[in-house]
Amino acid sequence: MSTGEGAAALVLVLNAGSSSLKYQLLEPDSGTVTADGLVERIGEQISTISHEQGGAETVEELHLPDHRAAIAKAMELFASKGTDLTEAGLCAVGHRVVHGGRSLYAPTLIDAHVIDEIVRLSPLAPLHNPPNLVGIEAAQALLPDVPGVAVFDTGFFHKLPDASARYAIDRALSDEYALRRYGFHGMSHEFVSRRAAEFLGVDYAGVNQIVAHLGNGASMSAICGGQPVDTSMGMTPLEGLVMGTRGGDIDPGLLFHLHRVVGMSVDEIDFLLNKRSGMKGLCGENDFRAVTAMIDAGDADAREAYDIYIHRLRGYFGAYLVELGRTDIISFTAGVGENAAGVRADSLARLAGFGIEIDPDRNAVRGSQPRIISTDGSATTVLVVPTNEELAIARHAKALVVA
Repeated sequence: MSTGEGAAALVLVLNAGSSSLKYQLLEPDSGTVTADGLVERIGEQISTISHEQGGAETVEELHLPDHRAAIAKAMELFASKGTDLTEAGLCAVGHRVVHGGRSLYAPTLIDAHVIDEIVRLSPLAPLHNPPNLVGIEAAQALLPDVPGVAVFDTGFFHKLPDASARYAIDRALSDEYALRRYGFHGMSHEFVSRRAAEFLGVDYAGVNQIVAHLGNGASMSAICGGQPVDTSMGMTPLEGLVMGTRGGDIDPGLLFHLHRVVGMSVDEIDFLLNKRSGMKGLCGENDFRAVTAMIDAGDADAREAYDIYIHRLRGYFGAYLVELGRTDIISFTAGVGENAAGVRADSLARLAGFGIEIDPDRNAVRGSQPRIISTDGSATTVLVVPTNEELAIARHAKALVVA
């Protein structure tokens, strides 16, 4: 599909997370942002939205019960600040879609079949695919003549080696039902790993990297010569690290015990694992800023939750360091990874024997650009690399519609 010579290059990106919504109106080639916004704490008593447009920022606190309300509020702010999206010259609307299964992994024009497949896969990403669909429906209603492009979180990990992708269960069953590790946050892992290599001036295909995407959802990846070889999330975004409301790795037998002995239904267990686990389940808060404040105030549950969080991080760092054999770059990204200096220092504190050393002064610096936080003598360069999933989505969307 082509928009024709001289067509406008602006893309509207909708990136719905489990409890957040990021959106941008931008020009993909240059990365120039016309307007952008962030909605946080969707579904909680007080949500916040910050919308920046024309050099002015609007911040509001209000109750946004779900992603539908959040998207409606974002569209309202676009209009009130002088941007009519129907006349903005959009070439595409780019949507982050978390789970694409085995068949949807490349950026894809959205049609009825694609929507049906995203719906079918929603049980595998119940916190994400439904909000992604809300964004698709809202964009189609507001901008029916603008092509929508789905960019899948699982795409970067589509070619994981079988040794890391296949679960050790009955082969025929897993093949029939496509039971495998899919991996998530793929756009972020790809963007950050490429940006890290670019920032350091090294060949992307010639370095081994570990990326730690630490937000309300959290995942890690091991990338060898530009190809992911392992990742912490699995068939669903529940596996792996401790997260905001998800506990990550647990003994599957615990689930049988909850059903048979505690008497919980499958739906109740699903709710527990997605909404009442992780930091939220351990100390009552999933926002790391609030958890840090609780620790500073002497809260023992928050302290223990933090220690469990760090313990799991260290385990994955250790596993991936061994798997890669040689690790040239470690990058921290996303809300916690970019802003929580203590998490970065604590998770790597015991790795001096591997030649990995953090510089405390560099680590304490905050900024919006990639930066080195390791010492000059560290065998592995440790970075903070702000992720930009929206720019990655916009570039994929434009490339598809003008091809």
